[in-house]
Amino acid sequence: MTVKMSNLRVLKQSLRIYSKCILPRPLFHCPHRAFSFSTPTLANRALIFRSNGNPAEVLSAVTYPTLPPPSPDQINISFRLSPINPSDINVIEGVYPSKPSATTFFCQGHQLENPVFVPGNEGLAEVTDIGKNVKGFKKGDWVILAIQQGGTWSSAKTVDAKDVIKLPSSFSEVNAATITVNPPTAYNMLHDFIDLKEGDWIMQNGANSALGQAVIQIAARKGWKTLNFVRSRNDFDALKSHLSALGATQVVTYDELSDKAFRDKVKGWTGGKIRLMLNGVSGRVTTAMMRHLGQDAHIVSYGAMSKEPLSFPTSLFIFKNITAHGFWQSRWYHNKSKEEREQLMENLAEMKLQEPEHEIVTLPGTKSDEDTAKSVQNLISKMSEGKYGKKVLLKIEGPAD
Repeated sequence: MTVKMSNLRVLKQSLRIYSKCILPRPLFHCPHRAFSFSTPTLANRALIFRSNGNPAEVLSAVTYPTLPPPSPDQINISFRLSPINPSDINVIEGVYPSKPSATTFFCQGHQLENPVFVPGNEGLAEVTDIGKNVKGFKKGDWVILAIQQGGTWSSAKTVDAKDVIKLPSSFSEVNAATITVNPPTAYNMLHDFIDLKEGDWIMQNGANSALGQAVIQIAARKGWKTLNFVRSRNDFDALKSHLSALGATQVVTYDELSDKAFRDKVKGWTGGKIRLMLNGVSGRVTTAMMRHLGQDAHIVSYGAMSKEPLSFPTSLFIFKNITAHGFWQSRWYHNKSKEEREQLMENLAEMKLQEPEHEIVTLPGTKSDEDTAKSVQNLISKMSEGKYGKKVLLKIEGPAD
């Protein structure tokens, strides 16, 4: 008996040494399962940051367990595609007004040691499980988050059923994943400030952006004409052909604004009756564009890609009675009911917009958290340097996928 007890003590001591030397320290602790001998499967992954800064420095990845069944009023969702938008990068940097909430857990019964933030405001998810009180959803439904900064850069999460919107089945996967930001912004700016009639003219800058292309398509379907400004480039003819195929009426470069004869050309096209201008650039070129506006026109600003202020000639206010507005899609979502947001999705589905030029970047579950984080850091660095002309969508696989 003495020998057997001694052997048992040696075995226990060996196991303690092995666990201290070999096993990594867990990211989660599990207070409700402290005496369980089973280990939850780390089946999911999220991209996170703990403090604001350069995404190439502060962004990391973390794995977390399989989601347990949702509570009665919740649903489990799995993200299929999650875009990287410029505003997402700004959120990580800490220069965007809308911010995600800090979280200390990713699923019930598991806890992170320190709070983290999960970026991502847009993404397509699929319903994988439903709480017993939830109505109107079934497994396999495609949904988007109805809340802002919901942390879409993750493989799966549990959400309140009231915080998701079911999408019409007519959306393609890419259109569904990118339907939260650019198309709604384009649609609402075209409809909320002035009652446009068939044949009316709209002028915009940044026309080759995903938002600008949505403006062109929506306007063409409504019978509105568009004057579209883009930067001068070597492949301008190809870009002009692409935008014209989407429905653009005229496509020109900012360089033409300095040509004195250009004003007469615009008058010949529009009759001097441009009623709406959409501005995502600001700066000097935007000021020059304003001089082509018609009487009682409206200017709607949604961005400042030039990082320059927006300057208005006083004469436009006095003699042309120009009205200026600012638009932020996040504020629109905040002020509208869920029914109004669902109707917006229905309206956009009817438009059958062309998918934005895109690249799907898969983050394989076979990679470590460290390698996954490095991949996204490098990707965002290239995007910041202007090396990606396409919309980038993340496909985040869990380690168990």
